Amino acid sequence: MRILLVEDDDLIGSGVDAGLRHAGFAVDWAHDGVEALLALRTMEYALVLLDLGLPRMSGTDVLKQLRDSGNDVPVLVLTAKGTVADKVIGLEAGADDYLGKPFDLTELVARCRALVRRSQGRSTEEIVYRNLRVDPLAQKVTLDGSPVSLTAREWGVLIHLLTHQGQPQSRARLEDSLYSWHSEVESNAIEVHVSNLRKKLGNDVIRTVRGFGYVVDKP
Repeated sequence: MRILLVEDDDLIGSGVDAGLRHAGFAVDWAHDGVEALLALRTMEYALVLLDLGLPRMSGTDVLKQLRDSGNDVPVLVLTAKGTVADKVIGLEAGADDYLGKPFDLTELVARCRALVRRSQGRSTEEIVYRNLRVDPLAQKVTLDGSPVSLTAREWGVLIHLLTHQGQPQSRARLEDSLYSWHSEVESNAIEVHVSNLRKKLGNDVIRTVRGFGYVVDKP
């Protein structure tokens, strides 16, 4: 699942980047408002973490332009400004949640998961599909009650397809959900991940959409 982090403080940004990656997210890191807006115009994200005090273009202006364009991606505002007035400005500009600095990384990850879950229309963290149970929080998968070991990329493909049931996903979109800007992607990477998932979960979970990509059909 791909997140855009917009933060100009290198120390804070590097810590958040590392923490989110450890939690299983793919992260693109923009250091100013202009870079963030360009990323949002060219890439699809599951969530945006947005600092308000940015160089070149403020986070508030980024947020307003994002919402004016019709993009409803969840946005969690991160800022050192902690007054009620600042929170109201961020929320009225279109933010979905607000977290003041300094913050606990565990709380940040929990809020990220909650925002993504709500945007996908899920009321609980666990995903149940036929005889599969997937726990994104613990990053565990069971098949008929038995644990299944997945690599990080296999996990990412499975989660993306399960949270878009009935919606065929192109290979390019799957790549975009898994790999951040600086990741190297082999030409057949998605095919390999899907093949491995079929070996571990069975051939009836992921269906090939010929000439396009893959889909997990609704049960």
